[in-house]
Amino acid sequence: MDKSIMMLAALSMAAAASDAKGHEPLDSLRTYQLQGVQVTSTRASKKTPMAFATLNQQQIRNVNFGQDIPYILSLTPSVTTTSDAGNGIGYTSIRVRGIDPSRINVTANGVPVNDAESAQLYFVDMGDFASSVQSMQIQRGAGTSTNGAGAFGASINMLTENIGTKPFFGLDFSGGSYYSHKETVRFGTGLIKDHWGLQGRLSNIGSKGYLDRAWTKLNSYFLQGGYFSDNTMVKFLTWNSVENTYHAWNYTSKYEQSLYGRRYNSCGEYTDDNGNKAYYPDQTDNYWQQNYQAIWNQFYGTHWNSNVTLHYTHGYGYYNEYKVKKDYRDYGLSDVKLKNDLTRKKIMENDLYGIVASLNYDNKRNYQATLGGGWNKYVGDHWGQVLWTKDKAVKTFYPGYEYYRNRAWKSDFNIFGKASWTFLPGLNAYVDLQYRHVGYRMQDPRDYYIDEDRTLGYWAHDDFDFFNPKAGLNYQIDNHNRVYASYAVSHKEPTRNDYQDNEIQHLKAEKLQDVELGYKYESEKFTAGVNLYYMYYDHQFVLTGALNDIGEMIASNKGKSSYREGIEFEGAWKPVDWFRWDLNATFSRSINKDWVQSTVKVDDQNKPVYDDSWNNVDGGEVNLGNTHTAFSPDVIFNNIFTFTYKGFNASIQSQYIGEQYLTNTDFKEMTCHDENGNETHETLMLKDHFTTNIDLAYRFDLKPLGIKQATVGITFYNIFNTKYDNNGWGAPQIAKTKDGSVIAFNDWGKRDQEAAGFAPSAPFNVMAHLSIDF
Repeated sequence: MDKSIMMLAALSMAAAASDAKGHEPLDSLRTYQLQGVQVTSTRASKKTPMAFATLNQQQIRNVNFGQDIPYILSLTPSVTTTSDAGNGIGYTSIRVRGIDPSRINVTANGVPVNDAESAQLYFVDMGDFASSVQSMQIQRGAGTSTNGAGAFGASINMLTENIGTKPFFGLDFSGGSYYSHKETVRFGTGLIKDHWGLQGRLSNIGSKGYLDRAWTKLNSYFLQGGYFSDNTMVKFLTWNSVENTYHAWNYTSKYEQSLYGRRYNSCGEYTDDNGNKAYYPDQTDNYWQQNYQAIWNQFYGTHWNSNVTLHYTHGYGYYNEYKVKKDYRDYGLSDVKLKNDLTRKKIMENDLYGIVASLNYDNKRNYQATLGGGWNKYVGDHWGQVLWTKDKAVKTFYPGYEYYRNRAWKSDFNIFGKASWTFLPGLNAYVDLQYRHVGYRMQDPRDYYIDEDRTLGYWAHDDFDFFNPKAGLNYQIDNHNRVYASYAVSHKEPTRNDYQDNEIQHLKAEKLQDVELGYKYESEKFTAGVNLYYMYYDHQFVLTGALNDIGEMIASNKGKSSYREGIEFEGAWKPVDWFRWDLNATFSRSINKDWVQSTVKVDDQNKPVYDDSWNNVDGGEVNLGNTHTAFSPDVIFNNIFTFTYKGFNASIQSQYIGEQYLTNTDFKEMTCHDENGNETHETLMLKDHFTTNIDLAYRFDLKPLGIKQATVGITFYNIFNTKYDNNGWGAPQIAKTKDGSVIAFNDWGKRDQEAAGFAPSAPFNVMAHLSIDF
């Protein structure tokens, strides 16, 4: 950190010394251009032959009332979102073209923000970050070369807000259903003496959640200071987020919901000494994250510019959990089988630091080129403690007893070169070549007690070298029509969970080959486009539908190869000044080739066979042939009507999500039995659903009162009260019978209990909002 501050100071002094026109006012447009240099190397442009969507700051503000970033992006093409709490606040995630979050690259100012081990960005750890974002671009498919984790479904590129040339002060308030609220204070000094500026934000977000006890508390701030001259910008940014949430990641079976209602949350549930159902009050997830970035952007005349960014992130967090009837041997608390309740704490502390840089050339006529890359280093510690045991007859317990500890480190180096050349009128060629090296060292990641020193050596010791070429053509036929085509290769290293859940020390990397073909028409009042894609994967880790011990999705590559293909439509029509119609739709198919499924052994009556410990006996594996990929809907449709008149703005937003398989087995249901022993058939699908939101807002001009403007509004979510599930899990018993058929069933609990779970979304709910700018 000290080194970063010293370098920032040095850069500032160098910039000041080179500024020969410090007394002259700076061009405000030049100031904004300087602040955008750090994403030039990683963003797609109009000539890039790939599919992408960009949201500007106003579009973000129009929907930013407390929900997390995935919900802000939810109406862009091919996107589905999830929410553990059911109302978009707390633990949320995004999938693009059916690809899970661990295979989506996310950067802020070109700096990777995905967790290096899980490869996910937990948006709950970026509280109200959207209020400090100038724009967001989501590139579907392999996308352009970027820093950090490989992009297998999409890359999300966030540019933090510009330091404005004029001072401002703003307040944002939201409040509504489920005690949801958001308070944000925004401020900026503008340019002081034409060269210096300070800008920041302070936020508080909270909600009790739609599900029982699924509350969220998020506190965060964002602060940046910068120096500007004619050709130089130096900025220092820091942001912090503290999250505190109650667990809601178990999901619940349809059987449990029939007994306790849709809002039932089993997390933290236990039976007290009087035999009553109770809930552990400290079943919470807690995380603190501090980010730093030092950015130097430089113009060299009219054709060249560069960016150098140093970054450092420190994170610390833990979650507490009540565990019922656990075997104390798994915690090193007993030498013999002894099952009883306990509470545990899982802790992690990590550091990520590095540098990203780019050199960009634009001849302002027909050629642009970029040389970029970065180096990042991650070090993470993981350990677990037992806080309390119900059975006191254990050998080594004391409060805070540590039952596992391990460390991992990861280095990530990449270098890329990009070129865009209009070699004939209207015809542009794009080439993008990247080399990436990943070194991963991980001590035994299993998070239970093993009677040996696991801190010696590395259980996983893998190095990966990737070459990711991309190329394409863009042809601007005339002022209204263009077509494009591209081919891209991307690679992805395994995640920590992939190693842990598959219990394999050396895993193969995934490979994606992505073909995109598109057409777009643009005129003053009407735009329309179509994009066709085919994504072929080798050794792809796809979500199986099952959950691990901490509620995270388990991925497997037992299908060896798979593909995703689809067609994406987009359109916008503005026949008059006061009305605009936007829509997009995706029709797709996601297939696992020769999916191999583990089975359980059954007897002649197709009843499962158990061993002495009451575990299923392994029945071997069966090849199910080509199957549908889990969590990949075939149809996604979004429609937006927007009405504006003077200060009034109204929008009607509708979304349809097609049905999704919970597993990769192609079973839509499983055979079960109810509490009376009667045979039932329970779903293994997320049902399709259609929802509509309405947003109403009015902007007041209150300059006589010293207020630039005030906007008051209200948003009605899910106005038709649709009861639907945004996520789920499925892990039925699969068996091959004596006659050779394959069956799916549940023998662990009543109906679908212990074999499937669902995350219900909130029915009709409301959020009022007020924004004041001084």
